[in-house]
Amino acid sequence: MSESSPIRNVSDTALWVAIYRAMESERRDALFRDPFARRLAGERGETIVRSIPGGVSGAWPMIVRTKLMDDIILRDVREDTGTVLNLAAGLDTRPYRLALPHGLRWIHADMPEMVDNYRSRMRQETPRCQLEFASLDLRDTHARRELFSQAASHGPVFVVSEGLLVYLLPEQVAELARDLHDVARATRWLADVATPRLRTIMHRQKKLDLLRRSQAPMHFFPDQGTAFFRPHGWDEVEFHSVWENSFRLKRSVRGGRLIRLIMKLQPRREREAMRRMSGVALLRAS
Repeated sequence: MSESSPIRNVSDTALWVAIYRAMESERRDALFRDPFARRLAGERGETIVRSIPGGVSGAWPMIVRTKLMDDIILRDVREDTGTVLNLAAGLDTRPYRLALPHGLRWIHADMPEMVDNYRSRMRQETPRCQLEFASLDLRDTHARRELFSQAASHGPVFVVSEGLLVYLLPEQVAELARDLHDVARATRWLADVATPRLRTIMHRQKKLDLLRRSQAPMHFFPDQGTAFFRPHGWDEVEFHSVWENSFRLKRSVRGGRLIRLIMKLQPRREREAMRRMSGVALLRAS
């Protein structure tokens, strides 16, 4: 682990993201409100953000991603959805802060230590839907398929995976996609997806090396974007660019408008590559 970072593993990145949600929630013009984020992140979350390159200024893509996913969940999740399966849920508080149908079944799945910590800190709060917890390592094939089979018994299943896929190897993502299709029999899957262009930017910012040294390496940056999922049973329905939406939501990177202006002079292919560098995808089972 890097001496300059308290990040111990992938689970610790949830503390980092929770601080970003807290920062946004405390703005007068907040895009969303998460009253639990700062409590869940604690002092270690603050330390992580202070220690990483561009810690505070790098909040914008996570904030945009959260807002995009919130809006899609609120739009598409209904009483007849059956089950929302939230994978590697970390410190996600959507069951407590979003206006979800009371009868909706929401499964918050993550590593045992992470789930125990989350449940302890949220013990006094009341979720807005029927919240269940699943403690497992998603890399454990037997445990994963058992959970997915249980989710399928209360379908249709809507899958949420925020901040998960990038930490998996391509073959692990492929296995996960097939199991969600064949075992969970999920109908829709909401996920964030990045391409090698983002990996290049993160490498320049020294973030990839930091995460690798901290036992949280990033692996999944498919060249083909969401087309990666097609052979495994999933087609893209919608793609919401984090870069593009950062301007709509007024949360763009410092100097972003100048970059955007310069990009208008670039070939269309280059502009499209920038637009799809990182985004939120809604996939549908084929």
